[in-house]
Amino acid sequence: MKYSSTLLNNAVEVLSELPSIGKKSALRLVLHLLKNDNDLAYRISDNLTKLKKEIKQCEKCFNYSDHKLCEICKDTSRIADTVCVVESIRDVMAIEETNQFRGLYHVLGGVISPIEGIGPDQLYIDELIDRVEKEKVRELIMAVSPTIDGETTIFYLSRRLESTGVKLSIIARGVSFGGELEYADELTLGRSIHTRIPYTAESKL
Repeated sequence: MKYSSTLLNNAVEVLSELPSIGKKSALRLVLHLLKNDNDLAYRISDNLTKLKKEIKQCEKCFNYSDHKLCEICKDTSRIADTVCVVESIRDVMAIEETNQFRGLYHVLGGVISPIEGIGPDQLYIDELIDRVEKEKVRELIMAVSPTIDGETTIFYLSRRLESTGVKLSIIARGVSFGGELEYADELTLGRSIHTRIPYTAESKL
């Protein structure tokens, strides 16, 4: 697609790099920003620049944060001895949308995947073990997608945590096999957390 302006073309090209944004959608967005008389384009630019420069990772759970600890970890009304273990920050957001969980989180940063060359040392697993040992965590809820890599990760964690005595549970399989938590509807995801079941490594052998 050719445009009359190189600047317009460059803006469309950049926006079309975003997920789910094709060239036509990018063009509509750019034309809207150009037509808009207020300072929307500048506010978007300023906020994204500030976000990129200043966003941090929570030192405890590895969620996004404005400070050393995120707002969830700082919230004293949360149930501190129950930690929901997830693959990604998007999963935290999906679970929070359900308003069904009042514990804390731990973001692994992915799952163990030998095919993709991702081992335990590339995830926040050691940090999770350290939390369990130091913070008197009573229960870990494994809210990891039920893929082969997800099951492998849960099994590995169960072995690493055997000596701690922490209770391990997995969310009920209301989430479709191989599906990601962020795509599950809020009702199904909320129920799957409430109806979680104990995890035993022996049952996976």
